[in-house]
Amino acid sequence: MAKKPVTSRSGRFFKLAGMTASVAGQYAGQRARRMFGQEQDEAARSEHYSRMAGQLVDTLGELKGAVMKVGQIASQTQDFLPQEFSDALQKLQKEAPPMPFDVIVGQVEAELGRPLGELFEYLQEEPYAAASIGQVHRARMHSGEDVIVKVQYPGVDDSCDSDLKQLRMALRLGGLLKMPKDHVDQLFAEIRVRLKEELDYENEARNLEAFQEFHKNDEWIRIPRVIVSHSARRVLTMELLEGDHISAITPERYSQATINLIGHRIFTMMADQLFRFQCIHGDPHAGNFAYRPDGTIILYDFGCVKKLKHEIVEAYRKALVSALAEDYAALDRHLIDLGARVESQPAVDEAYYAMWRDILVKPFNSDTPYNFAESDIHKHVAAKTTTVFKYLDYFKPPVESIFIDRMIAGHYWMMKRLGVQAAFREELETYLGSNAG
Repeated sequence: MAKKPVTSRSGRFFKLAGMTASVAGQYAGQRARRMFGQEQDEAARSEHYSRMAGQLVDTLGELKGAVMKVGQIASQTQDFLPQEFSDALQKLQKEAPPMPFDVIVGQVEAELGRPLGELFEYLQEEPYAAASIGQVHRARMHSGEDVIVKVQYPGVDDSCDSDLKQLRMALRLGGLLKMPKDHVDQLFAEIRVRLKEELDYENEARNLEAFQEFHKNDEWIRIPRVIVSHSARRVLTMELLEGDHISAITPERYSQATINLIGHRIFTMMADQLFRFQCIHGDPHAGNFAYRPDGTIILYDFGCVKKLKHEIVEAYRKALVSALAEDYAALDRHLIDLGARVESQPAVDEAYYAMWRDILVKPFNSDTPYNFAESDIHKHVAAKTTTVFKYLDYFKPPVESIFIDRMIAGHYWMMKRLGVQAAFREELETYLGSNAG
């Protein structure tokens, strides 16, 4: 039996406020113990963080909405939170527990203005998928067409701003935000804009149509068609496009050659969106993609789309060119243009850039296929995160490009799970060269 959701703004506020008070109290207690020479060892501190993180994740998962989405973003953003929190927040990437069906039916009827029986031949009670701000149900139109209906959770949009304020307060009072205030301001402002867009399903319908048009010549990419007559601000009905979830891609149905082909197509799709469309699918987790044995990729969920400024794409391209060429002075300049480096600070030690370059450039280092299944790039990144503290004042969250980083990180994990074996150096150089200017 699904738990009755907290949909009122005051109910959500008090739930979050309780979590905030608890996290702040635990942090104060830990500080007091440290003052008296207790709990100094790393293991105890890590256990304390894990306990706080567990409480945070449980609350965010129950409330869904903006706070859960921020948790998902935070789990993919390096150096935003301590490692224990990033690890715990990864749980929010998994499918959320479903909302009770009567709540879903009420929302559909309220948004589309007609009884459910008039709208659909049937709406399946069991969710097709559940996520942070809404869930998807399979349905059939009276015409006989099978569709999926995406329904936003009640109260999520109305409480977005207060949720974000409460979450930020919880993280601050818990001593968990490891960035200067103005950097946190920028980060939360960007997250708020993306969330406001994502909460507007009419905006998502426009995004779906724009990406369909951009990819119209890519016969291997499928994007669902919107059923306009059965869509509104909080309900989105689309054609049913089915494929295999990443967990169903087994050697019995997908040869290594097909998996490698899918890997190359994922890379092409990312690079085309970044360098040519300059607009990217910003929520790249496994639930938003499906595959077919002929190498087709199906894209779902276009609520989180980031339109990129031309100068940001150029700075990103030049930073990649500089990194590949090991020209670290140029890389430093381009990171300033990208908004990732604080311009008033002196140049960063080239050895620091070289360390990160050697870790991150592995899939592009040679013409020999890189085996993503055996990749340990993420482990090397985790091992080096403590070096960031030395340069904490030199860098800031690259607000304009944070979703590019998120896209790349998300697809790295998908290629790893798929077991892609491919060399991308030549393809990458094609994109980096074709945009020179």
